[in-house]
Amino acid sequence: MRLEELSLQDFRNYEQLAVQFNPGINVLIGENAQGKTNLLEAIHLLALTRSHRTNKDKELVNWQAKVAQVKGVVVKATGKLPLEIQVGQGGKRVKVNHLPQSRLSAYIGNLNVVLFAPEDLALVKGAPVIRRQFMNVEFGQMSSRYLYNLSHFNDALHQRNQYLKQLRQRQASDRLLLEVLSDQLATFGSEVAAIRYQLVKQLEKWAQPVHEEISQQKEQLQLQYVSQLTINEESTVADLKEQLQARLREKVDKEIAAGTTLAGPQRDDLHFLVNGNNVQQFGSQGQQRTTALAVKLAEIDLMQEQTGEYPLLLLDDVLSELDNDRQTHLLTAIQDKVQTFLTTTSLSGVARQLIKTPTIYTIQAGHLQREG
Repeated sequence: MRLEELSLQDFRNYEQLAVQFNPGINVLIGENAQGKTNLLEAIHLLALTRSHRTNKDKELVNWQAKVAQVKGVVVKATGKLPLEIQVGQGGKRVKVNHLPQSRLSAYIGNLNVVLFAPEDLALVKGAPVIRRQFMNVEFGQMSSRYLYNLSHFNDALHQRNQYLKQLRQRQASDRLLLEVLSDQLATFGSEVAAIRYQLVKQLEKWAQPVHEEISQQKEQLQLQYVSQLTINEESTVADLKEQLQARLREKVDKEIAAGTTLAGPQRDDLHFLVNGNNVQQFGSQGQQRTTALAVKLAEIDLMQEQTGEYPLLLLDDVLSELDNDRQTHLLTAIQDKVQTFLTTTSLSGVARQLIKTPTIYTIQAGHLQREG
């Protein structure tokens, strides 16, 4: 898939913008604070209905306006598909093919993106919540079943946590209701864990050869889904549900005392092992960067395998964080493969040599101009 057209109205520092993009590599050049990342953020919002930079929707709206609008025309194997999202005080409104969608979950998946930014190095060395968010965002684009179960799991988790707080504060005492809420949590949580496990194994399959090539066959990468449940290739959703129900029963007194749920996929993690060692704890900065790059490139192939379409690749000032060898591998891997949007203050010598016929746009103060 590719993004053929993008139009913005009152989004960040763009009062109005209409642009057509090249199917290959689109390079966005400009000084800092001119709007390069804002443009990538708009594409990310159009795809996932959320910013990768802020949870506050009001920050997306131009300070002189009340509503921000992002529209795009996506070209897929099945034809062209118009998408639209509006963000304002009334929340988000989305349209697919000019038809309003009542649920954001029904909208996600029409445009898939993989984002790689300097902060994505935290995927390897950061807190577990970052890796859970990574799985949720990426797997949610690939699997409508995952997105459905994750959405219902989060609702069930919120309700259960609220009731646990009421029990802790003695505002409620009905343990039967807690059992009902626990059963709902286990139903959706077991599905989430099962799909995560399978997709992590598939992601590992694509990431291993990339990592081996970058490391010149010196290192082997493994991805390990770390769960409170005992999970393997033979596990069924029913098995995992029983395990999670048992965990919740074991921890119920502690949960009431804490006022929060202590078992479930909301506490799981993803570990990256290089030659058997956890790269977060024992890896060098170079190994951590190689791992992050391998995983991001693997996402592209996994998404194509799962959906039948390659995603868009958004590279936000990431070349400045990679040495020449990693830049070379990244740019060689994406050449003639995926539509790419690359922001930078200037193209390095390596990038200029490797990128075939890039389409270059200069950005200044929210205005975009195509070179040539």
